[in-house]
Amino acid sequence: MHGLMMDFPLTLSTIFRRAETLFPEREIVSRQPDKTVRRYRYRDFGDRARRLVHLLQDLGVRPGDRVATLAWSHSQHLEAYFAAPLAGAVLHTLNLRLHPDELAYVINHAEDRVLIVDASLVYLFASIRNRVNVATVIVIGEAGPLEGALDYESAIAGAAPIEDLPEVEERSAAVMCYTTGTTGRAKGVVYSHRSLVLHSLGICLPDVLSIGERDVVLPAVPMFHANGWGFPFACAMVGAKLVMPGPHLDPGSVLELLERERVTIGGGVPTIWMSVLQALEVSPRPYDLSALRYVLVGGSAPPVSLIRALDRYGIRILHAWGMTETSPLGSVARIPAAMEHAAEDEQYAYRATQGRPAPFVEIRARNEDGIVAWDGKTVGELEVRGPWVVSGYFKNEHGDCFTADGRFKTGDIATIDARGTIALRDRLKDVIKSGGEWIGSVALENALMGHPAVAEAAVVAIAHPKWCERPLAAVVLKRGAKCDAEELRAFLAPHFPKFWLPDAFEFIDAIPRTAAGKFLKSALRERFRNYRAGV
Repeated sequence: MHGLMMDFPLTLSTIFRRAETLFPEREIVSRQPDKTVRRYRYRDFGDRARRLVHLLQDLGVRPGDRVATLAWSHSQHLEAYFAAPLAGAVLHTLNLRLHPDELAYVINHAEDRVLIVDASLVYLFASIRNRVNVATVIVIGEAGPLEGALDYESAIAGAAPIEDLPEVEERSAAVMCYTTGTTGRAKGVVYSHRSLVLHSLGICLPDVLSIGERDVVLPAVPMFHANGWGFPFACAMVGAKLVMPGPHLDPGSVLELLERERVTIGGGVPTIWMSVLQALEVSPRPYDLSALRYVLVGGSAPPVSLIRALDRYGIRILHAWGMTETSPLGSVARIPAAMEHAAEDEQYAYRATQGRPAPFVEIRARNEDGIVAWDGKTVGELEVRGPWVVSGYFKNEHGDCFTADGRFKTGDIATIDARGTIALRDRLKDVIKSGGEWIGSVALENALMGHPAVAEAAVVAIAHPKWCERPLAAVVLKRGAKCDAEELRAFLAPHFPKFWLPDAFEFIDAIPRTAAGKFLKSALRERFRNYRAGV
C-alpha cells in the first residue's frame, strides 16, 4: 500500500518562487568590489534572475550544461546561483583563489560552457583563456577590452523575464563545486536540486542554524566555498535579509556591516573571527552588536580561548562541522538540553566540539579494529551518509573515498560520545605518529592559541631518526607580543603528556592558508621538510 501524497518536486524553483512571491520587499544588500553598497529587494532579484534564465537559453545553454561563475559575493552572483539551475543548467562556482593552472584544470574538467566573471577578476581569466574551451563569457562591471565578452547588465536588460520556468527533475544536477585539492587534484562534487532543498530545510531547523524571516544574515564566507555554506538558498527560502560582503572580509569591513545592517547571524572560518577579535581589542570605540544572535564558525575548530574572548564582545560562536561533500553542513555544536545547567567550563568545552549530526545525517567512525564504540575515547575515521552527502565524485573518480556500503569516508579522525557528539582529533593526513603513538595536532594548536601572546598556531610533523615523527609548532605572535619556546612549552606541559610537547617552536610572520581560509599545513610540512630540532 502506498501513501496518497503528492509527489511534489523538490527543486530550487520552489524556493525561488516562494522568495519572489512571499517576500518581495525583503532586502538584499551587497558590497561591490569598489566598496559601493547595492540595495535591492527579492522582487527585483526575481525579475533579474528570470531575465538571466532567458539570456542563458538564448545563448544556447541546454539542460546539464555547466555555467561557471568567477565572482565575489554580491547580488549578481546570487542571481546566477538561481538562474543557472532554474534554466536546467548546472551552476559551477569557481574558486577565484586557485592558481591559474588549477583553475584551468577545473574549468576543463567540468566542461564549463558559459562563464560569468567579475570585472575585477577578468585578468585572472585572461591569463588562462587560451587554455580553456568556454563558449561565452559574460562580464559583471566594466572590464575594458575582452574580445567577444558580453556585458552582464546590458545583456540581462535586453532579455525579457521568463514567465514559465522549465520543469526540472529533482534529482538532476543543480550545482557543482570542487574541493580545494590540498592533497592532489580537486574533486568535483555535484549537488542535486533535491539535496539542496533538503539541506536548506535542514539547516533552518531550530536546533540547527535556526534561520527565519526576521533574520539578517551575513555570510563572511565566499560564495564559491561549499555553496556559500547554504546561506543563499536557505535565506531565499525563508525570506531572511541577506548581506553579502563582496571581497571585503577584513575585520573593519565585517564589523561595519555587522553593526550597520543589524546582522543577527554571521558565518565564517575561524581566521575571520580571530582577526575580528584582534580588531576589537584595539578598537578606539565599541561596536553595537546587540542584534547578533550568533556567528557560525566552520572550516576548522575554534579554540575555546577564541569562543570565550568573543563572548565578551557579544559575539557568540556556534561551531559547526561540514565539508564540500556534505553540502556543507554535517553537525552543529548547540548545547544539548541535558547540558543546559552544566558548569561553564563544560559548556565551553562542548561548544568547541563538532557537536551532534544534523537531522538525516548519520555518522559512525572506523579504525583498524572496525566500527568504534560511542565512548568518547576510541578514535577512528568519521564516515557519514545522508540525503545531502556526496555518493560519488564527478566522472566517477576517487571511488576509494567511499565504503562498500556507500558511506563517505571524510578523512577526519574523531571520537563519538554516548550523546552522539563528534569531536575531531585530527585530519587523517595531519596525524602525527611518534614512536607508534598518536599525537593530535588540533588539540595542541587550540591550546597554543589560548596563550595571551599567540595569534595563530599550526602543528605539523617533522622527521625524527628515532621516533619517525615529532611535532613542530609554527607560531604567529600578536602584534607587539613577546614569547619564547620555553614559555610556550611550559604553558602546554600541564595539559598534555610529555611526549606530545613539540620538539620545536618556529615563530613565523603568517601561516599559509587554503583558498577557503583554512591553515594550509601541506605548505608548512614542505617548508620544514628537512627540519631538525635544535639545528
